[in-house]
Amino acid sequence: MKALRLLEWKSEPVLVDVAEPRPGHGQVVVRIGGAGACHSDLHLMHDFAAGQLPWGPPFTLGHENAGWVHALGEGVTGLEPGQAVAVYGPWGCGTCPRCQAGADTYCENLAAAPVPGGGGGLGLDGGMAEFMLVPAARHLVPLPAGLDPVTAAPLTDAALTPYHAVRRAWPKLPPGSTAVVIGVGGLGHLAIQILKATTAARIVAVDTRADARALATDEGADLVLAPGEAGADVIRDFTGGRGADVVLDCVGNDATLALGAACARTLGELTIIGLGGGTLPVSFFGLPYELSVQTTYWGTRPELVEVLDLASRGLLRAMATAFPLSEAPEAYHRLAAGELVGRAVITP
Repeated sequence: MKALRLLEWKSEPVLVDVAEPRPGHGQVVVRIGGAGACHSDLHLMHDFAAGQLPWGPPFTLGHENAGWVHALGEGVTGLEPGQAVAVYGPWGCGTCPRCQAGADTYCENLAAAPVPGGGGGLGLDGGMAEFMLVPAARHLVPLPAGLDPVTAAPLTDAALTPYHAVRRAWPKLPPGSTAVVIGVGGLGHLAIQILKATTAARIVAVDTRADARALATDEGADLVLAPGEAGADVIRDFTGGRGADVVLDCVGNDATLALGAACARTLGELTIIGLGGGTLPVSFFGLPYELSVQTTYWGTRPELVEVLDLASRGLLRAMATAFPLSEAPEAYHRLAAGELVGRAVITP
């Protein structure tokens, strides 16, 4: 079968022939219907070098995946061939308290994980191929009625990641509150939808691109603006001088982090989601009092169940452009050039 593989660090992925996987004990082979192309894949291609991560190439790309159960390994129960499923992407040890709670992202027994700190498309073979080997049936979530794999695939990261960030901020988002989403790309446009579907907060969206700002307006943002020297002042004016209760930075560079800190409210929250490589100076008078600043990585399996439920009810939808597997390299080129609004989904 054909697969899009990253063969070495600091290189472009290539389409090559690989053997079709066969499931071992407790494993499942999924026939891929959709595999999301994520901006973080570009970091894998261009920014990392040997030794920076506990895993490395070669591996098949694609960590946002959904499809149909193709083959079951010995001992697997609760799944049937042909059943539509989404793949929970991070794969931990399965036995530590974090993994037992469904938070494989924060596995604390990495030595027993299939690949330390990674998963399918992140050190092990992902979904940009006809078939994908999933090492444990617990990583599969049956799709709700009415949700197909092509639609579901990008939700496993592009929706799950901002959903986790928004969910942990729910206590700070009652009626009268304000949330700011910086970067209306693959994650940001879904962050707006999640805020609309699960909170009563007013939403401010910030992006440099006119088409992304138009998308934010379509998704229901209450205020949409381009970043600039006066951006924080506009947001403070919009909030009556108080500032934003929650800021979700889906970019994460120096400028966006500075904007997030400048527009945040005392006792607020700034969550760094994007991998833009920026830093945020911290000092006693440099941030609003009791502003919580944190990074977050992906989300939990129970949260993925909630995300898919929201999507099946029409409350979440990923703006996506579909590409056949043969055009996957072109999808990444367009993603790198900023030519895609929303997400790219590869359909093997």
